[in-house]
This record gives sequence, structure tokens and C-alpha cells, in this order.
Amino acid sequence: MKYVFVINPRSGAQDNKEEIRAAVSRLEEKADCELYSTRGVGDATRFVRWYCEQHPGEEVRFIACGGDGTVNEVFNGAVGKENVSVTCYPCGSGNDFVKAFGGAERFLDIEKLVHAPTQKLDLLKVGDRYSNNVVNFGFDTTVAITVNEDRAKTGHGSKSSYTKGIVKALITSMKNDCIVVADGEVLNPNGKALLCTVANGQYVGGSFRCAPRAKTDDGLIEVCLVKPISHIRFIKILGIYTEGRHLDEPSMQDIIVYRQAKKVEVHAPEGFAYSLDGEIIYENDFTVEIAEKVLDLAVPEE
Repeated sequence: MKYVFVINPRSGAQDNKEEIRAAVSRLEEKADCELYSTRGVGDATRFVRWYCEQHPGEEVRFIACGGDGTVNEVFNGAVGKENVSVTCYPCGSGNDFVKAFGGAERFLDIEKLVHAPTQKLDLLKVGDRYSNNVVNFGFDTTVAITVNEDRAKTGHGSKSSYTKGIVKALITSMKNDCIVVADGEVLNPNGKALLCTVANGQYVGGSFRCAPRAKTDDGLIEVCLVKPISHIRFIKILGIYTEGRHLDEPSMQDIIVYRQAKKVEVHAPEGFAYSLDGEIIYENDFTVEIAEKVLDLAVPEE
């Protein structure tokens, strides 16, 4: 098998390229490895597709070295390709996707990554794009926009970026116009929402366990809509939501709408934005569907 490390040199607070290169060099006598350093947004997807076209039939494992954006790009490039598996070396600021599998530490031993067994992975399909983790909008998207603005200035996101985003959203995004439909059921007939997460993974925003019941191979989308609330109540429930206790918390059942679905439709005014694994997309009508078991994901044994 060929092992291709797709490295985002701008991911995280420092350049991890040399650290990864050193770890890979120790493996080269035992494994056929190659390193590729990305050159900008979207390059990881383009590279993975190009590599598969140039090496038809070759058994290859792509290791996404970066944050959630890098993982998303590599996974998008690998969808539909034969003899391909994917995994990740999480070295970004959030690393939300791997938290569904116990956290980043499980994926930071490169030798274990190349020898890890695979399991099937569902993805969320939005138009011609795929999300491996979470599609979210409303309050969350305002936070994500702020994080991306900081990343554009500094080259990386940070926990302080998320905090800054929350403050901004408290001012501008407490009541958002949109209609959410899950498998034909309108979840918010009044057309308002504080936020909504459409999830395959469990975490978003670095620490928020938005979908605690999510499984990445069950063929279901986790949908959680939170109705508009006051600032005071928001502050009271933030800890509960962050810890992922909101689906079972009795005091929150009047503001939570939770469903599992195969298809989610969103209808909103012009200029509406949503976040797809951290990438901001402006689209006022879109559909999220489950793509079942479309990737082989290598997960190191515990």
C-alpha cells in the first residue's frame, strides 16, 4: 500500500511539516510513503483526485495532516475512488471530527495510522460537496465567520477566536430567519431559530458537543434546532450545550427540536450563510442528505 501524507503547512499554531517529515522518515524502510504540502484552499481535494487519476487501481491511504478543513478537503477528493482509504493526523486548532473517535491523541502516532484497520464512514452530501462532520447555521455560523476572519489575519484559528465569535453572535444572531425540514417535517413553523446543527460527527467549534448521539456509520443525520431565547437564558444553558447534555436536560426541552433524518432541507432569505466543516457558504436554499458508508476510514486501535 502507498501512504500519502497531505500536509497543510498553515494549519494550527505552528508549521508541523518538519515534525511529520521526521516521523515519516522513520517509517520509510517499512512503508512506501510520500509527502505533499498543500498550496492553498481546495488544493488538497485537487491533489487527491489528481493522484487517483494518475495511479488507477493503486491501493493508497491518504493521511490528512491539518485541521478539520484539511480533513474535509482530503475526504472530498477521495469519495468514489477505488482502493482508497483515508485517515488524519489532527494538528489544527479545533480537530472536531476526531473527537467522535475519542480525540486527537488516538490519531497522533503515525506508525499506528499507517497500520490502522478501516471502518466505513458516512458523509453528509450538500450539492456537490461532502461534510464529514457538521453543517451548521444561525448563531454558529456567525461564530465560524469570526474564526475564519481571524485565520485570514494570522494564518490559524484559536480558542480566543471562538470566544470572540460568540460575543459577536450574542449581539447580531440571536434570532435567525430560516425554515428547517427534516424528512418532510417542518421543525420550526415560525421560521425562526437561534441555531441548527445538521451533524454526522459530535463536536463543533472546538469544544461544543452539539450532537452527542451521533454515530458516523449509522446512516442517519443528527438534527438539533434551538429556538430563539433571551441572552440571560443563553448564558444559563451554554454550559449544558457545550457538554452535550442538552438533549436530555429537562429544562431545555421547550427550546430543543431534535430529530434523526435521512434528508434535511433549509429555506432562508437571500444572503443566508451556513458552515460546512468550518467553511462558510452563502446559499439560501440547500439540501443535506446522508451518503452512507462512502469512505473507508482508518482508525487506530485503542
